[in-house]
Amino acid sequence: MREDALAWTVPVMRAGYAGRGLTYLVIAGFSLWAIWRGGQAQGPSSALASLEGTTGGGIVLVLIFLGLIAYAAWQVLAAAMDLEAHGQDAKGVAGRLGMAISGLVYLSLAFAALTLLLSSAGPEGESRLREWIGTVMGWPGGRWLVGLAGLVIMGAGAKYVMEGWTASYERYLAANSSTARWRTPLRVGVAAHGVALGVIGLLFLTAAWRADPSEAGGLASAFDWLGEQAYGRALVAALCLGLLGFALFCFVNARWRIVPRVAGDKTETLARAAQRLAAKVA
Repeated sequence: MREDALAWTVPVMRAGYAGRGLTYLVIAGFSLWAIWRGGQAQGPSSALASLEGTTGGGIVLVLIFLGLIAYAAWQVLAAAMDLEAHGQDAKGVAGRLGMAISGLVYLSLAFAALTLLLSSAGPEGESRLREWIGTVMGWPGGRWLVGLAGLVIMGAGAKYVMEGWTASYERYLAANSSTARWRTPLRVGVAAHGVALGVIGLLFLTAAWRADPSEAGGLASAFDWLGEQAYGRALVAALCLGLLGFALFCFVNARWRIVPRVAGDKTETLARAAQRLAAKVA
């Protein structure tokens, strides 16, 4: 397929990353505000519910819904059409499968925002997740499936931490003064997202080990678990600050991310610019 025939996927990708960034900005922002006032950090459902009660919150919820729909579509399209050039080998197929699964997760989050827009019901994301896990545990081998899901989530978290450490995502960012200036907060943000996923995966494993669905949960449960550790309040606040960095990462991607199958080699990436600079210094 010709590169220009795929150009229509770029606006979908940009809208998707903008919606994802807005979501994490709301989660981290409301959580830090709650911590500052002596409360608890908020998961996605609670943060979106808090947003609904603010002036203009409904408009932002609409933008989040549309953005997350776009992000889910982008992930599925990128996986099906290999828009990020992962390749056909085992590693590439695994990466593309991960993108497709991620798209489905963000699709569910988009409809959580839509539910809040269309009803006055409170946030129920965590309880619904536990009900679903309880149902799965009732299946033959269900505990093993929940445990496997925990390992997969932890693996995704480790992948994000490594990407933050190595900045491997820079091969998808255009080189310019802005992307170069924000390299440190972007790396911290990506790693923080990985830590959050790692804790969520650990909770799934604990639920499978103890055969107790109430042990599992999403980001809200991860905040709660961290809060129970030594210096828990500081750990949660640090994670929320890191997730603000991840929101920045999403916004930067919305503006400067490159789609390899569309851009080809026409645009210099941040990774390539760093390699060229290192070669000059050497």
